[in-house]
Amino acid sequence: QVQLVESGGGLVQPGGSLRLSCAASGSIFWISVMGWYRQAPGKERELVATITRGGSTNYADAVKGRFTISGDNAKRTVYLQMNSLKPEDTAVYYCNMILSNMRDYWGQGTQVTVSS
Repeated sequence: QVQLVESGGGLVQPGGSLRLSCAASGSIFWISVMGWYRQAPGKERELVATITRGGSTNYADAVKGRFTISGDNAKRTVYLQMNSLKPEDTAVYYCNMILSNMRDYWGQGTQVTVSS
């Protein structure tokens, strides 16, 4: 069984920062891709950022220059540093990992609310 557990969400004022973490546990040989997605009320889930095992990153245009994804394969953990947060960043954030068995797994989600 593989589990992903996110932490670090919360309420922050516009312009503030948050750091999300997601740790994987269970039967994992290695991780191919780590990523973060988000889903705002009434909207579809969308990509925020991904990082490959080799360190290549990809960001949604809406977060480029403000968010930074990083991963630690040894700790089986992915992070998302979010700076200069805007109200439109409010959403439930989900981590995702694609493992060596080519299956992908999702966390339960963590709420991020940006409001004054």
